[in-house]
Parts: sequence; C-alpha cells; structure tokens
Amino acid sequence: MGYTIAQKIIKDHLVVGDLTPGSEIALKIDQTLTQDATGTMAYLQFEAMGIERVKTELSVAYIDHNTLQAGFENADDHRYIQTVAKKHGIRFSRPGNGICHQVHLERFSRPGKTLVGSDSHTPTAGGIGMLAMGAGGLDVAVAMGGGAYYLTMPKMIRINLTGKLPDFVGAKDVILAVLKKLTVKGGVGAIIEYGGEGVKSLSVPQRATITNMGAELGATTSIFPSDEVTLKFLKAQDRAEDFIELSADSDAKYDAEYTLDLTTLVPLAACPHSPDNVKTVSELSGLAINQVCIGSCTNSSMQDLLAVAEILKGKTIHPDVSLSVSPGSKQVYTMLAECGALADLISAGARILECACGPCIGMGFSPQSAGVSLRTFNRNFLARSGTADANVYLVSPETAAASALTGVFTNPTKLGVAPKLELPEQYLINDNMIEMPAQDGKEAKQVCVQRGPNIKPIPVGKPIDRDLKTTIALKVGDDITTDHIMPAGTKVLPYRSNVPKLSEFCFTVCDKEFPERAKRLGDSVIIGGVNYGQGSSREHAALVPSYLGVKAVVAKSFARIHIANLINFGIVPMTFVNETDYDKFAEGDGIEIVDFANAVRTKEKVTLGNTTTGQTAELKLNFTKRQRDILLVGGLLNYTKNNA
Repeated sequence: MGYTIAQKIIKDHLVVGDLTPGSEIALKIDQTLTQDATGTMAYLQFEAMGIERVKTELSVAYIDHNTLQAGFENADDHRYIQTVAKKHGIRFSRPGNGICHQVHLERFSRPGKTLVGSDSHTPTAGGIGMLAMGAGGLDVAVAMGGGAYYLTMPKMIRINLTGKLPDFVGAKDVILAVLKKLTVKGGVGAIIEYGGEGVKSLSVPQRATITNMGAELGATTSIFPSDEVTLKFLKAQDRAEDFIELSADSDAKYDAEYTLDLTTLVPLAACPHSPDNVKTVSELSGLAINQVCIGSCTNSSMQDLLAVAEILKGKTIHPDVSLSVSPGSKQVYTMLAECGALADLISAGARILECACGPCIGMGFSPQSAGVSLRTFNRNFLARSGTADANVYLVSPETAAASALTGVFTNPTKLGVAPKLELPEQYLINDNMIEMPAQDGKEAKQVCVQRGPNIKPIPVGKPIDRDLKTTIALKVGDDITTDHIMPAGTKVLPYRSNVPKLSEFCFTVCDKEFPERAKRLGDSVIIGGVNYGQGSSREHAALVPSYLGVKAVVAKSFARIHIANLINFGIVPMTFVNETDYDKFAEGDGIEIVDFANAVRTKEKVTLGNTTTGQTAELKLNFTKRQRDILLVGGLLNYTKNNA
C-alpha cells in the first residue's frame, strides 16, 4: 500500500510509534515558530528547561500580535523575546516585518519538513507541502530543546479538487465550502490532504489560505502537494534550492474522500458566530454593513491585495463603511507601494494598518456597537472582534472589496469583468528586519536577557491528589472556544506574560464572576459540552485555569490542541461515556472521584459522583502512558525536568 503526502513526511520524521491511526506517535521537528502573544511564555518555559541553544534546524520568533503599545507591557515583552532569541539561537522577526504565517511561507517554509508553531494557524505552511501543526507554547519549547512532538496519529482525509475557480471566486470560498460540508468538528483527529487536477490551478498563496483555515475544521493540519506551482513560488522567493517534489502515491489509502468541483463555487460567507455557518453571498445580498477588514494570515498576500486594489481603483468606499487593509508582510507592503496598488487603496479611502494581525486578534479596529463587519479573517467567534454584540462575517477579499464600495453585502460577480492578475516572477527580497542570533559560545553568553516588570514567574503545577473532592465552578455548552476561556483583545493580550493578572479575565465572556468564584473555591472542576476548547492554540486557556485551581475538565469531547494543553498544565481532561450524563451536573454541585490519582495512573474509566444530588456518571480516561505520567507530576514542565 502506498503513502499519502502526510504519511510520507511522518514516516521520515517518526521517532516513536507507527502509522496506525489513533496510536501515539512522536515526530522530530525541523522548524518552530512563535508569535508574541504566546512567545513570551514559550521562551520562559524554554529557559526553565536550562537548555543553552535551540536544537532545531530553524526557529523563528515573530512579533505580530501585540503591536498596539498602549503601555509598557507589550514593548517590554518584545524586548524580552528579542534578547532571549539572540541568546539561544532563534531568529527574530521585528515588529513591522509581518504576520508570522505569511512571512514564514515567503521566507522559511520548506516542502517535506516538519514545523510546530505556538499558533493554531501554523498549518498555513501546508500550502507549500510542509507538515505544519499548531501546538501549545510548552510543546514548542520542548521541540526547540530537541524533544520530539507527541500527538495521536491522525486519520487521512482527501479532498479532490476538479475544475478551475470562476472569476471573482477565491480560495476563501473553497475553504468555506469545505467548512460548510464538514463543519468545525469534521477534521478532528485527521489530516486534510488536497489533490486532483484542480490543485494545479491554485497558486501557493491560494493553497495557503485553504490550509490556514483547515484549523477551523479542527484538523491536525492540512497539506497540498509540492509541484511545479510550488517550485515557481520558491524560485520567485529566490529559494529554489528548498524545493522537493512531493505527492501522494497512486495507491495511497484514505479514511474518507470528498470531491469539490471548483467551477461550481460561488462567493460564500461564514455568518455569526462560527466559521461553518456558511451561506452564499447572494443569500445575504443587500444586508447593510458598517465595517470591512481585509488582511490577517488568511488573506493578506500580494495576490489578495492586488485583487482588492484593482476592484477599488478609481472608486470611493461607501460613506457608511470604514475599511482597513493590513498587508501580511513587509514584502507585500513594499511591493504594493512600488507598483502603485497601495496608492489605489489609499485613494479609495482604505485605512492602511501595519503588517500585523491587528483586528483579527481584537487588537484595534473593533466594530461599532451592534455593527456588521465583513472580514477576510479566519474566525468570527462571539466578541473576538472586541465588540461583544457585533456581527462578524468571514468573506473573500473580492467580496469584501465589492461590499465596501456599496455599503451592503454585494456579490462581486456583479462587478463585470474580473481583474486579471499575474503573480510576480520575482518577489522583492529584503530580510533586513529579521535579526540573526548570536553565535554559539562566548558571544551568546554575553547577551543579557531583558525582563520587564510585567513578566512574572511561570506557575508550576502540583502532583495529583489521591482523591478528587471539589466543586463545579462552571458549566458551559458546546463549541466553547479558547476565546471564551481566555479572551484576546487590547485589554487582555498585554498580560500574556503575567498569569496572575491574566486570570482576572478567564471565562469572563461566559461568566464575569468566574475568576473570583474559582479563587474562592481554591480548587474546582469545569463541565463542558462537545468540542470543548476549539480555536486558537493559546496555552493560556489551560495555564490560567490551572493557576485558578481547576483540577479537571469533564466534557462530551475536546479539541485536539486544547486537550494536549490541558495535560501539559496538569488539568485532567475526561469525557462522559454517556453524553446524556452531562445533564446530571450543575454549577455549584459538589463532585467526587475516589482514588483519583490511581485512576489517572492506571484506569480507563472512573466514576464521577455528584455529592449534592447523589447521581453518578462514568467517565473515560483516554491517555497514553506518557500522558498519565505528565498528569501525575502536575504537567509537562515538571515531567521534562524530572526526565532531563
């Protein structure tokens, strides 16, 4: 039997396990990336391991999230990351150089290599044929130290693309069509692999848009072949030597296969408040809008923004609309300026933001109260934009630009003749905003790592107690995201390196009283529904509850990255054997698991008792031996120290 693209890369990097789906495997990691919202904690964790130099082929620290410097906190974190990167062998992408995934695609991603990043949209690099996975910062720190990356061997899902995209239909519409079919839970436990003749019609930036939003499917990652289109892109980036051809074997077996005819696609939109709540733009036609945001790691490439500039050229945006444009990288920004497209955007009334995540992470440009915002981003979770009652829709750059001109949802196919765009034969290469680290040895030892007063020590987990006897601090429903658990935005992100302060915001989207209640209880558990912890890879959604005394989360099911983060920080994730038992528990109920430590050590099932009502429920403890050992000692940091 032949191998899929992903299986080939996994086989070449496998250090523990085999290719049996559902079994635990460990991979050698070639590259890592961090961004500043997660990076400070990742590097604090790396320092705590006592390793002098990163052991990967390449590690890059990007500054792209917390760039709004309303106080000293973000600037201090940036200086810390800059100095710790210089000392330990990590390249540093300075503020203004661009969004991590766009820059990494342009300058560092390599087909056939492995990449883990402390950002859930790291699979963007799958557009170039890389096995790229989002992970918690602690997992990334371990990989930087030379440790393997552990995960469950995924199933393989193939999506065969046929035909060619019609005019005014983009890669965003492709992934929205996939989300509509598979939902935000459809990729859980799987790698999504794209193939078929239609792949050849998609550029690398278009492929990267699709793999970027594979994160919204819950997939481990998504990947495209590395072919002549990939080679053309790498040549244009002056990186032809990084190319290898990579495709699935003709007799490769998949757990599921789907076919998507690109010629049948129309402009689509994800409606509030989920990326899989998809309708056609025609269905929404005429709905008044207030704001349009173009950019993010999903749609900020040269190809995307040239299309927007062509649509807006010589026109003026509607007076009821505020339009922002965030170029994905300095390379894109500079080339837009040199070809005149930037002037077209500015002339039309666009507000040009810096090369950063910006509004996508709730860092400025929040919509008006009860506003309707069209965004070319990847997530439209409730309150993520910074405005609690805003209605956010996810659309393609073409739909965003057309709607910005009219002030209502507008199908871009109504604009007439589509702009004919040619990707550059040669991109502008200037890596002057990427700092190289100090040389190993004496030079590195002379680097002084700078820490601001907002950087606090890492909370360390405690070993599991023999019995679990505590209280339910919170009960939540299905599809709770990491944005619900640990919000982002301008008020919260500056405290990512200050867990005690950050804890004041934990779960406040769901219940403003939760932080104080959790502190008052001392220790507690949380009850959740289906797909608990979907969304961002932010480990703070596990680290902060751990700091607040949460000992376990009992849910109907968990998202992949979040369950790993819970284990990493010593919180025991358990699932109901019978999902209807969820109804037996309420906030404030007392709960008990007798001989809890032994259950974590050896059992596959355990009984959860409700000491308030007398009811019971059976829970699954689906852990590997390694995960059990991590939980017993209070988390991965303790485990790593003990086994160094």
